[in-house]
Amino acid sequence: MVNVTITESAQDYLKGLLEKQDTEGVNIRMFVANPGTPTAETCIAYCKPGEAQDGDVKLTFDAFDAYFDGESVPFLEDAKVDYSPDRMGGQLTIRAPNSKMPQLNENSSVEDHIKYVLYNEVNPGLAAHGGNVTLVEYTDDGYAVLQFGGGCQGCSAVDMTLKQGVEKTLVERIPGLQGVRDMTDHTDRSQAYY
Repeated sequence: MVNVTITESAQDYLKGLLEKQDTEGVNIRMFVANPGTPTAETCIAYCKPGEAQDGDVKLTFDAFDAYFDGESVPFLEDAKVDYSPDRMGGQLTIRAPNSKMPQLNENSSVEDHIKYVLYNEVNPGLAAHGGNVTLVEYTDDGYAVLQFGGGCQGCSAVDMTLKQGVEKTLVERIPGLQGVRDMTDHTDRSQAYY
């Protein structure tokens, strides 16, 4: 189940937009681009018949159906879509407080746990040097493949940061994690801190 609020004013606004489409049965689809990262962005798009994806969660409203990307659902927890009319026409707003980091529970994936630790424990320390690290993938053999950015890319101390900082923190906090691998191209030193 998805816990997203679409206010009555937002439903009326979206209904009006959908009625202007030339497609019978068009609905909306909500998803988070780059979920669990500092660049996460919550989006609403038109969803023509047949465009819903396997794994989408469907909610039915009075005037339309809303499809929620299955992988985005944890990041949409407690999201709110609202519409405020004004003299210039109004504004649709989407507030998704968990888009950058989902609420964790006993059913959360290993990837979500890794992203949580990176976002809340690792990246605040790296930010002091203008750097950050994101999860690219969690491999079948238990490794987190990471990408460094900002001041960490090309930094001469990245190996020490990776092994003694990031890997140590993640392995301590994530049961079953075997270690980390770095996929960053460190030959680009244009943003490097050191």
